[in-house]
Amino acid sequence: MRFDISVPQRVAGGFDACATRDYLIRAEALGFTGAWTLEQTIGPSPLLAPLEMLAWAAAHTERIRLGVAVLVTSLHEPLQLASAVTAVDHLSHGRLDLGVAPGGGTRKFAAFGVERATFVGNFTEGLELMKAAWSDEPKVTFHGRFRDVDGLPIQPKPVQRPHPPLWFGANVPRAIARAVRHGDAFLGAGSSTTAAFAEAVRTVHHELAEQRRDAEDFTVGKRVYLIVDDDPLRARERVLAGLRRIYGGMAGIDEVPVSGTPADVVRGLRDVVDAGAEMLLLNPVGEDVSEDREQMERLAAEVIPQLK
Repeated sequence: MRFDISVPQRVAGGFDACATRDYLIRAEALGFTGAWTLEQTIGPSPLLAPLEMLAWAAAHTERIRLGVAVLVTSLHEPLQLASAVTAVDHLSHGRLDLGVAPGGGTRKFAAFGVERATFVGNFTEGLELMKAAWSDEPKVTFHGRFRDVDGLPIQPKPVQRPHPPLWFGANVPRAIARAVRHGDAFLGAGSSTTAAFAEAVRTVHHELAEQRRDAEDFTVGKRVYLIVDDDPLRARERVLAGLRRIYGGMAGIDEVPVSGTPADVVRGLRDVVDAGAEMLLLNPVGEDVSEDREQMERLAAEVIPQLK
């Protein structure tokens, strides 16, 4: 099992650089494998942009991997995004994990100049162009439906070859098939229930077999929103308040978190593991960095040892 932790990104009261730096240093010392951000370009919560946050985090850590899950890459210009990803991979000396997804649902595609009718094709083509930009070819030529690139020099290339690991976010079978075809790993969304994740994992395994890919080389993980508290009712109140700070009044969000005493959280996380998670991205939803730090300490001391 791989245990990862979220990176505090909320700056409602300003960015607490010292506390965030200490949080990351402590996460590394506690043995967490990775530290992850999330993307919310449009939304109710004041979250710092994920890649920029990871570039800052790279300067304060040495070993822990740094991830973002997920970038809705259909809303990004591929060559600019590929360059930003390469920069973070260099600044972290090859420690970046990159989560990607096409988006969908209620995404504000028009705000980014993207047609809702073609966002999946835009996503797939953009990912192909990013991979071309990361390739060993000194000049990139690419002729697609949305983009036309002819002999452009693109340097530097990422430290990790052929590119940082691609973690796909997906829910429906067709999107999961695409994840297996183009990605290196699957990460269940924090906004999905354990039951929905279990169904997605079954589809992942089916697609791995259909596409003749080695399951040993394709990691399955899940982000889990949580709060540990010795008072289960207070834990529930805290975790729901934290989710509303991120997602507002999103329908169904109350059904996704794990909360309660350490024993309660162990049971909830064990259900996620039993559903097929090989990596747990533990995401406390405290009000500030100090609260997330307290949660991280409790997870490391009282929860993770019971799951190993």
